[in-house]
Amino acid sequence: MGATRTPRGRWIEEGLRALAAGGPEAVRVEVLAQALGVTKGGFYGHFRNREALLAEILDAWEEEVTEKVIERVESVGGDARAKLDELFTIAAAADGPAMSVAVDLAIRDWARRDEEVARRLKRADNRRMEYLRSLFRSFCPDEDEVELRCMIVFSLRIGSHFIAADHAGRSRAEVMRLARRRLLDQG
Repeated sequence: MGATRTPRGRWIEEGLRALAAGGPEAVRVEVLAQALGVTKGGFYGHFRNREALLAEILDAWEEEVTEKVIERVESVGGDARAKLDELFTIAAAADGPAMSVAVDLAIRDWARRDEEVARRLKRADNRRMEYLRSLFRSFCPDEDEVELRCMIVFSLRIGSHFIAADHAGRSRAEVMRLARRRLLDQG
């Protein structure tokens, strides 16, 4: 009986973890094989080379943070506020390797040095923003207000991880709940 091959998805998941921990430079075949407890030979049964793995890591990340999130939110049903509430819940949990904030931040850093990654990041961010706009437009008639709320939501998702400030006796979670409530108010 032949050896069991490590599934392609496991290599991608481990690549996402390595990317989150150390950027694209940390995504090395030998390191991933060691983390998976396999030899690196199995890698080449799935991927032509390291660059092919990096491209698939970006594919997985983009799919996970755009289409899969939108599908999950849409499956909840309800009005736009209910969908936004679910979106905020998903963002707060950030479950799964591709959804982690660390991966998102690593890709943003990588995009500063790589034009193709920057192009893909912009495409994903534009998809995320357009979806937010579609939800906010259902109860905010003012396009300026829609854009403002979208920018605040997106900025909170990315930027709150860089802020180390205290919140006047409130926890970060409490402040995020206040922001969530305010953003879902009538436009």
